[in-house]
Amino acid sequence: MAGRVIFHIDMNSFYASVEQAHDPSLKGKPVAVAGNAKERRGIIVTSSYEARAKGIYTTMNVGEAKRKCPDIILIPPDFAKYRVASAAMFAILRSYTHLVEPVSIDEGYLDLTESAKTKHPMQLAEEIQQRILHELDLPCSIGIAPNKFLAKTASNMKKPRGITVLRKRQITELLWPLPVVEMHGVGESTSKKLQALGIYTIGDLANAQERVLQKEFGKNGVRLHKRANGEDGREVDPNAIFDTKSVGNSTTLPRDETEYYILKETFEKLSRSVAERLKVKYLAGTTVSIQIRNFEWQNQTRSKSLKTAIQHADEIFEIAWRLFLEHWDETPVRLIGITVSNVVDQADLTKQLNLFNFEQHIKDEPIVTLVDNMEKKFGKGVIQRGVRVKKKSYASNTSFSKDFLEDHHQK
Repeated sequence: MAGRVIFHIDMNSFYASVEQAHDPSLKGKPVAVAGNAKERRGIIVTSSYEARAKGIYTTMNVGEAKRKCPDIILIPPDFAKYRVASAAMFAILRSYTHLVEPVSIDEGYLDLTESAKTKHPMQLAEEIQQRILHELDLPCSIGIAPNKFLAKTASNMKKPRGITVLRKRQITELLWPLPVVEMHGVGESTSKKLQALGIYTIGDLANAQERVLQKEFGKNGVRLHKRANGEDGREVDPNAIFDTKSVGNSTTLPRDETEYYILKETFEKLSRSVAERLKVKYLAGTTVSIQIRNFEWQNQTRSKSLKTAIQHADEIFEIAWRLFLEHWDETPVRLIGITVSNVVDQADLTKQLNLFNFEQHIKDEPIVTLVDNMEKKFGKGVIQRGVRVKKKSYASNTSFSKDFLEDHHQK
């Protein structure tokens, strides 16, 4: 793994930059891509650097953004436009190497170890950055390092349009003095738990006892300890992004809500959305989680694990709604989210016999015997029970999730 040259490409203010590229009159102006500006559910998804300079940030309420920046230009999201721009960006990256791993619609890793043998990494980075700028009119930042963690960290150091090289020997000087919450992979919750252990900086984390971290955080504690020491052995895997671990959806309510029937309807709607996404991806999961954010922006999560994987809306709703009722103290609710995790491909599921389906299995027995005989004669897999037909779903194409990566299956 020594001597690898890994790039992390991070598009700058991607949605807003795409809008400015399509409409040059927006350049140099405070632009923000947001939801419905008439309701509180309208939040800032991303903003131009001109808007950020005036205090606008992602997840800010549209009303607050208007008060802070009266001349802000609000644009509704155009997912189709962003997917086209993303595909064009990744096409440029793949012209340098097949080892391109998309992470989200606007970022990805490249393993340019082979290319770096004939061309200096900085020269490659400048060339990629200029091509994306000139061909797509989009800015990006690039991090260069010997592994993915350091490359990701480096790309965040200079924005917009920066190129940063981060070597492992530099981490004690550049990373260790930083607050631990600034480390990629450490959120607010983990940061608070680390501080309770006396770990305040990335350096503290790097020098902490691994067994203490493992006891408190499990495998993730060991992983964070290694990352803080600049260690990351992950390969750049073009197919890694398709290994879905969870499927979920959330919504911000128009007002702080306490009405029972409205909350129930919201849970039902979200359950149908999650079920649709699971079906589109041919997945089912064994853990249902809910996220509740109250009017004071306090988050609460609850989950339930099952013995059998589920994917149907009524099953998801039943569990999610029960979790909510068990833990809701009637505090006004601002946001609701439902996630199904520990997902597996439907084809890998083992159907359990029970009182209600054993008769169907008995009916299928002659078919199973026929298939076995055919396979013995003509070979394994000659007959299959069914053929998957790829489903199209608006649910999979209109969210801010990683569903856009369907585009990459054909690459």
